Amino acid sequence: MIVAVGIDVVLVERFTGALARTPLLADRLFTEAERYTASGNPRSPESLAARFAAKEAVAKALGAPVGLRWHDCEIVTDPDGRPWLTVAGTVAAVATERGITRWHLSLSHDGGIASAMVVAERLAEEVAGR
Repeated sequence: MIVAVGIDVVLVERFTGALARTPLLADRLFTEAERYTASGNPRSPESLAARFAAKEAVAKALGAPVGLRWHDCEIVTDPDGRPWLTVAGTVAAVATERGITRWHLSLSHDGGIASAMVVAERLAEEVAGR
């Protein structure tokens, strides 16, 4: 059962400018695994902007509660390159409170815009058990 949907778009040029003006911003927004590829190369500005959009989309799906920590929502990539969303700490606590047990994530970037969509789900067997 779908509990909520969140979507966000980010202008890549504007996001890249913010990262350049505030050197510690990338560290504050992203985990090390998000900032670098599996081979250790820095992620492109487009990729980082899409990950930021995903974090914003998660916050929107949760109703934008105060106190969420950026690192408590992490976008990881499986060996095939597919992005996955993992939550911990503050984000996991709010998700649990809202009955969310599974996340779906889609990232995209093209034409200077990065976007992300998340779907927050409660599995059907968990709905029946409530």
